[in-house]
Amino acid sequence: MTSRPARAGALSLGRYATYGVLLLLALFAVGPMLVFGFNALKTPSELATSPLGLPAAPQWHNFADAWQEAAMGVGLANSVVVVISTALGVCVISGCAAYAMGRLRVPGSNFLIFYLLVTSALPIQLFLVPLFYLWTNLGLYDNLLGLIIIYWAVFSPFATLLIRSYMVGLPKEYEEAARLDGAGEWKVFARVVLPMVWPGFLTAALIAGLSAYNEFLLAVTFIQSTDKMPVSTAFFAFKSGYTQDYTLISAGGLIMVIPVLVAFLLLQRRFIEGYISSGMTG
Repeated sequence: MTSRPARAGALSLGRYATYGVLLLLALFAVGPMLVFGFNALKTPSELATSPLGLPAAPQWHNFADAWQEAAMGVGLANSVVVVISTALGVCVISGCAAYAMGRLRVPGSNFLIFYLLVTSALPIQLFLVPLFYLWTNLGLYDNLLGLIIIYWAVFSPFATLLIRSYMVGLPKEYEEAARLDGAGEWKVFARVVLPMVWPGFLTAALIAGLSAYNEFLLAVTFIQSTDKMPVSTAFFAFKSGYTQDYTLISAGGLIMVIPVLVAFLLLQRRFIEGYISSGMTG
């Protein structure tokens, strides 16, 4: 009779310990963001005297000043164009490639898969110099279209493997029935395969879009005009010019982070479910 209360007490103690560990991990993850937000609401003198404390009198105008001084509106608009174009282009390119490798009898498909794995692992720094000269000769340097094309090439290999992992598990009976009814390959892909693998396309679009939004090296290398900079390079240019006013830098950084944070919170369930169900988590 005494074993059950002891066991219940041990389970309660283990549960509280688990909650304590999860709380510490949550503070570790959210703590820097909270400090970042508090610093954005302080004056420079208050930030110097109390970098980790709460703001005594919140300076909400810091966000308006950072928005204007850093041209965050133009940067966010350019990032929206880049993110949407990158996500749509990657879905089209990787969707067609994944359908060809996963559902059609394409010669050398195994070699293509190996090639995509290798290209996904190669660092982009290896191609910066030849790509810079090529883009300059083609007139794509300092052009959002040129940056978007590079993103298509960088993010499509992984997206192709991701979407293909969905397609290889689909039963072929539906496609064969559609072909018997006279449907061509494009109709089979659009009417039969696409509705069943749309979580894979959504996951690929989210990964490509978030990666394009946060990407810095390619953006700072191939975009120089202020009115064409995405938000990552616009914030970098602002930070370089305002190294002494860390309150405005914090406000500008928070403006840059909020859209990604909101998008991920709204779509996190579909993103995680799609990534897990793809079978690429190992």
